[in-house]
Amino acid sequence: MIRMILAGVLGLCAVLSSDAVLAQDRAFSGLARLDPQASGISDEGQGVRLRLALSQGVPYRVFTLDEPERVVLDFREVDWGGIDGDALDRSEAVERVRVGGFRPGWSRMVLDLAGPLGLDRVGLEIDEVTGGAVLEMSLTPVSAQAFAAGAGAPDLPGWDLPERSLKAQTRPRQRGENPLVVVLDPGHGGIDPGAEVDGLTEKDLMLLFAQELREVLVRAGGFEVVLTRQDDSFVSLEQRVAIAHQVRADVFVSLHADALSEGRAHGATVYTLSDSASDEASAALAERHNRTDLLAGIDLSGKDDIVADVLMDLARIETQPRAERLAENLRAGIEGKGLPLHSRPLRHAGFSVLKSPDIPSALLELGFMSSPRDLANLVDPGWRMQMAEALRDALEAWRAEDAAIADLVRQ
Repeated sequence: MIRMILAGVLGLCAVLSSDAVLAQDRAFSGLARLDPQASGISDEGQGVRLRLALSQGVPYRVFTLDEPERVVLDFREVDWGGIDGDALDRSEAVERVRVGGFRPGWSRMVLDLAGPLGLDRVGLEIDEVTGGAVLEMSLTPVSAQAFAAGAGAPDLPGWDLPERSLKAQTRPRQRGENPLVVVLDPGHGGIDPGAEVDGLTEKDLMLLFAQELREVLVRAGGFEVVLTRQDDSFVSLEQRVAIAHQVRADVFVSLHADALSEGRAHGATVYTLSDSASDEASAALAERHNRTDLLAGIDLSGKDDIVADVLMDLARIETQPRAERLAENLRAGIEGKGLPLHSRPLRHAGFSVLKSPDIPSALLELGFMSSPRDLANLVDPGWRMQMAEALRDALEAWRAEDAAIADLVRQ
């Protein structure tokens, strides 16, 4: 594979590492904006050509990931507001394009490839008069073996994921004497929009609801509330669990509102962790949620620690029944407010964000964006307030029940 870097200008330095390209930060500041009319992704012979017209030069890096085959471009920082990644795609060799925030100060573009294409040429040229910049990248066909051999995120300082063996910083089991530390996890974010219906995205609706729920809990007293994300930024599944450990959470609730291409499901559903899903729909839902990191360009090639898995399973012997009672209280709280529930409101599946071994965790699907009734509810501030109050009541009830059972266990 030919690897070639065009000469950088205005202090932009490009470094090639494996199949990754990194442009180091020098004197750039502010957000670069994309001109979609002058940008695009098109077929070029048997390969692909990408052209991005930016308002200014920015540091960037490019690398490939396998299974599935993807090209990832990171920028510091491009404002993707109002940009539809797929609208840039005019190539048969690129199946989908996703753009959005990825981590503080950085944004990301991910190209899903129809087949193995290797990096041939990438470079950024900056107009010395206007300050505008054009990033161009060429991809050429390679064998699947060559693509796999060159794939992988570059090992760069500051880009590491949390260690897989998270050190639990849990406080002693709550007994109702101290404020309950609740971690609210608004699903998706940044480059990962989640479900999308009629111009609305799951990531935006869940962040809005999480912020409103936090206010309801704080005003009620007796709660300390932490959000896994405060804005439209990407947070990996592993990092969401790590945050719960860092703040020594008593309980973890992940918030979602999916969309189904088939069926007429509607109403809220509460999920707890299980290796075997309660039904095929739950298994499919968990698979979609668990692929969030993968689709956002996270390299998930690491292997699980077998010994750690065994120890975590032992820890769940106590935690899982507490999580089941949490789910039942959430269901009862929603029902108590007369809000719509799914016909089978309590389910279980292998959601990654529920795998903390020592923090009772539940995933709440507030409704289905594919249901017109549920979608109307999700955008209604009055309905969201009722749901927030229902969850407040549920958490208060669970806290009292959990504390009473803890005292019985202690005796």
